[in-house]
Amino acid sequence: MTPLPCSTNSPTLLSPWRRRCQWGATLLLILTPWFHFDGNSLLRIDIPNLTLHFFGQTLRIEELYLVLLFSLVLTFGFLLITMLLGRVWCGWLCPQTTLTDLAEWFTARLGLRGKKKPINKMFIQNFILQLIYLLLAFLVSANLLWYFIEPLDFFSKLLAGQLHYASWISLLLVTLIVYLDLALVRRLVCRDFCPYGRFQTVLADQSTLTLHLPKAELERCIECGSCVRVCPMEIDIRRGYQVACINCGRCLDACRQVMAKRDQPGLISYTFGTSGMGAKSLINLRTLLLSTVTLVLIVILLFAAYQRPSASLKIALSHSVASRILKDGNRATFFNAWVNNRSDTKGNYHIEARQAGNDTPLLLKGQTNQLVLDAGENLRVDFVLVTAVPKFKLEIEFILLDQNDTELAVAEAHIK
Repeated sequence: MTPLPCSTNSPTLLSPWRRRCQWGATLLLILTPWFHFDGNSLLRIDIPNLTLHFFGQTLRIEELYLVLLFSLVLTFGFLLITMLLGRVWCGWLCPQTTLTDLAEWFTARLGLRGKKKPINKMFIQNFILQLIYLLLAFLVSANLLWYFIEPLDFFSKLLAGQLHYASWISLLLVTLIVYLDLALVRRLVCRDFCPYGRFQTVLADQSTLTLHLPKAELERCIECGSCVRVCPMEIDIRRGYQVACINCGRCLDACRQVMAKRDQPGLISYTFGTSGMGAKSLINLRTLLLSTVTLVLIVILLFAAYQRPSASLKIALSHSVASRILKDGNRATFFNAWVNNRSDTKGNYHIEARQAGNDTPLLLKGQTNQLVLDAGENLRVDFVLVTAVPKFKLEIEFILLDQNDTELAVAEAHIK
């Protein structure tokens, strides 16, 4: 593949684009919990109510098959992107890389990079740096909790000391882990602990995008060592492809800047594979199979979301009083029902009951009519089913209907 265009007098650098990608991904992670759609969080897991707010949709626990399908789409899509783009995720978008870059930037600005001065003479700078690490760690931890607790509720409860104990434990534990990562570990996570780099080597093939120094270009190498000095993973790209490379492109920029002074293009480039086949190497069996599976899963997800009913009904026998024999000899069976309006508009519903198999209508008493729910609202309803005392197990169907008597959902139960 032909190296990316490069002017020898003013070389095109990738670092500004990489920083834009990092800032864009970071802002997306931070701001997503703050945005709302139709009154609900854009993306939030509501553990107390067992619901997932997902881009305007409110999914209850019984609908998590959609989340499973979405997770499969993300998984196979991520595998496909990894097969095609290699570790570009690691160098350009990964939060760990972004945090480490930010930590190193603060270290340099405080004059601590490469300094060998006694600690007591750099005490103030070190103290400020540790505070910055702690604040970054707290922000990361709080940002994680915002996907479970509304951000404004989080801060009000935090200041009032009313956070749930599980939230306190999560906040402190994640803050500690991220702080230790920034203060002690950093690039070691990418180089020695992160399983993704090893996993990516299994998927890499002749079509994978690779940061590469072709053997044919080694003849022009002036052995300046710039590519080695700027590499955050401390590897030498001149020795060929290495697992630790995160494809960040720093060596590419350094080489271009050095060679531009000699009126020559840089030696390093992004190529699809290392065999020089170019973009046509993308057409292979593995890529086609993974692309097909991803596409099929996307179609299934869209179909399932489109076929999703606009309301749901869940029925359970009452725990307090199961049944009672009335004065007329009939049996009153007590039920709890949960009605969920999944649509984006207000709905008016009512519940009916019938005997399964012969559609015989049954008598319901209680709150079963004029059930008005806002978009995404979930309502508990208590009512009584009146029947003759059954000789055998009686199969019952409860039907949820809208104001036009259109059946929206059916829930089954039985009484003995």
